[in-house]
Amino acid sequence: MASLPLQPPVTARIDSAGRLVAADPPLLALQEQAGSKIGAGLVVPQLAALARLASRLAVPITRPVTAANEQEDFDLIVRAEPDSDGVTLVVERWVARPPSRSRWLSGTRVGDEAEAEVRAASEDLVTDQALRIVSVSPGLARRIGQSAELAGQPLARLVRPVEDSEGNLPLLESLSARTEFAGQPALLRPDDVAVLLDGEPRHEEGQFAGYAIRLRNPEAPLAGKGMDLPPLDTLLMEPLASIIGQAEEIAGRSQGPLKTDYAGYGSDIATAARHLLDLLTALGDGASGGANAGAAGETVDLAELVLDAAGLLQADAAPRRITLDVGGEGRLPALGQPRAITQILVNLIGNAVRFSPDGGTVTITLERGDQARVTIADEGPGVAPGDRVRIFERFEQGSDTRGGSAGLGLAISRRLARDMGGEVDLLDLTAPGAAFRLALPPA
Repeated sequence: MASLPLQPPVTARIDSAGRLVAADPPLLALQEQAGSKIGAGLVVPQLAALARLASRLAVPITRPVTAANEQEDFDLIVRAEPDSDGVTLVVERWVARPPSRSRWLSGTRVGDEAEAEVRAASEDLVTDQALRIVSVSPGLARRIGQSAELAGQPLARLVRPVEDSEGNLPLLESLSARTEFAGQPALLRPDDVAVLLDGEPRHEEGQFAGYAIRLRNPEAPLAGKGMDLPPLDTLLMEPLASIIGQAEEIAGRSQGPLKTDYAGYGSDIATAARHLLDLLTALGDGASGGANAGAAGETVDLAELVLDAAGLLQADAAPRRITLDVGGEGRLPALGQPRAITQILVNLIGNAVRFSPDGGTVTITLERGDQARVTIADEGPGVAPGDRVRIFERFEQGSDTRGGSAGLGLAISRRLARDMGGEVDLLDLTAPGAAFRLALPPA
């Protein structure tokens, strides 16, 4: 995972009509790869939606955003600052990662070669609720010519839907009901190449916002017809991410004044959804036999990941006046997978916060040696002798079950650590409390 240096941050300027009037090179590249340019409407849907929301509420908003080009996905932290003339976008963090597997076609299990053919035959475009084009994929933009000004044009400018063998137009039937459609025959301009369209409705702020449409070769089979569907955990990840985003919006009261108890409900929903998302990811990895088993991974700074994980848990610790005390090595290179390590740390630190008394301290110590080690110690009741082994088994808990845990966090953490050539252990303590140690191969 690579971070784009942000000194100064990447910025862009959107005028009151939603046009991108200025942008630093990385954001300008996203605009151009989607077939648009400076002076045209901002066609990166997630950024455009954030700019519209900030403009409508007339307050600055900061939130995570995912964008993509043909080669990579980008995890961004974006601040939208509205004023009387438009909105300034400031990207405070920009992390590039390999593209996520599509749940449309590339998620099917038809073998690597066939999957590559399906992926190559597929292109993407996004429309608004009136079937006007919002953006197209870089590959499709190149196919029809980068100079084509598609943003704001009707879908029929790019593809001409035609009746299927029964005389129906699935696209129009689905549009009236705002439901998904599949297998809509169409002709791709300018050469009238025969394609099939599969579409899924998009939503912004709880309202129908148009369609995400995939073009495929008529010879390319549709997922679910003669193939296996993507795993359930994969299918659930996007709706869970949407739930998290909407719940965080409620908790942050970004839509306007809201009673305190309702904002608290939003925070609880987001926390539960994040836990379920992590659980699905871990169980999905386990069901596949551990895709990363035996692979140590990349070089990471364990100290940086500890600070990130501690920051995520600060919201849980602060209301109970629990101090997260990080000490030891200021930089600790290790080998592993950043997402897996972060999940382990969130599990271990989260447990320590959950079992700590109000006003207590969770001590997080980084040590260098034959392994890179992180020790998380709390001042809670500790682990009963009869629970020391079984707490690492799936769906097993200690005798103190506060917090409603499903009994999976430690089992998942240990399995992830072992997949990276490391270990998670429970240490022996003479003082009250519990201490867990994550050990990973040094870099």
